[in-house]
Amino acid sequence: MRILVTGGAGFIGANFLNLLVPRHPEHFFVNLDALTYAANPHNLAAIEGRANYAFAHVDLVDFEAVRETVAKHRPEVVVHFAAESHVDRSIAGPRPFVRTNIEGTFNLLEACRETWKVGEGLFHHVSTDEVYGSLAADGLFTEETKYDPSSPYSASKAASDHLVRAWGRTFGMPVKITNCSNNYGPLQFPEKLIPLMIQNLLERKPLPVYGKGENVRDWLFVRDHCEAIWTVVEKGRPGETYNIGGGSQRRNLDVVKELCAIVAAETGAGEAELLGLVTFVKDRPGHDLRYAIDATKIERELGWRPAHTFESGLRKTVRWYLDNQDWVASVRTGAYRRWIEQNYGDR
Repeated sequence: MRILVTGGAGFIGANFLNLLVPRHPEHFFVNLDALTYAANPHNLAAIEGRANYAFAHVDLVDFEAVRETVAKHRPEVVVHFAAESHVDRSIAGPRPFVRTNIEGTFNLLEACRETWKVGEGLFHHVSTDEVYGSLAADGLFTEETKYDPSSPYSASKAASDHLVRAWGRTFGMPVKITNCSNNYGPLQFPEKLIPLMIQNLLERKPLPVYGKGENVRDWLFVRDHCEAIWTVVEKGRPGETYNIGGGSQRRNLDVVKELCAIVAAETGAGEAELLGLVTFVKDRPGHDLRYAIDATKIERELGWRPAHTFESGLRKTVRWYLDNQDWVASVRTGAYRRWIEQNYGDR
């Protein structure tokens, strides 16, 4: 089977490919990626020489390039990770989110529609729980929860979800959608909460926490998310949506405190000293109070459940960043961007 993965050099996509390519030599994986700021080809060093893996340097907003890539490789399955995904960036500048997440998804859908006959193929769209908006102190997001996006990012993802469903209903394209809770783990770009806090702890920099740190998120270890996506690809029903959650609700402030404890234990630092770095900053506009996923459907129908607790996943994550400071340095200094320009600048 030929599988096209978009955004495979980014955080979740790279973890997905690093997991699946060695496990399934019988399948051929094509990674379509624009190599934007958060994508790093070095994330895929372990698989880049494998016979069942190929890379295509393509931007989803370039319809002709997307069309050519899909027509050339004729994938039976598309797993669509590629997206602009940082809420703060979407507030500062929404346009790339509209272009990549909405127009890019449209281009990919159309390229697949041109290549597949009606009923052929599978388009698996990877989305977020942020499309559902904000929960009160109780309750969970289900697959039937109404969409109520708050940020330009979540609005763009909601729009892309609707496009995917429309192509399924109108054009008969087999589609599946997964909406996941907050991911964390190895290879995450250090603008996101957990890797940012780990690095600031190591460098004794302030730990910026929005508002009073009361916002609650459900955390999902990235390896568990990748296993869930593959489970849905293999076993999920076309036309269905599956929520993927880690069952690990935490206030942001409590996440930061747990990181302080783990980093202290791993490095011998004083935990009280690290906790003293917590700095409360002005809350961001439209900051949803609480997200929490009901993952009953995927567990009941497909047998998936997370293998990691938040504690075990967080310890693995901290250990990975401690052991891979060269990777962090290359990301933060931009060295990997210079490598991309040298190797892909004329493609």
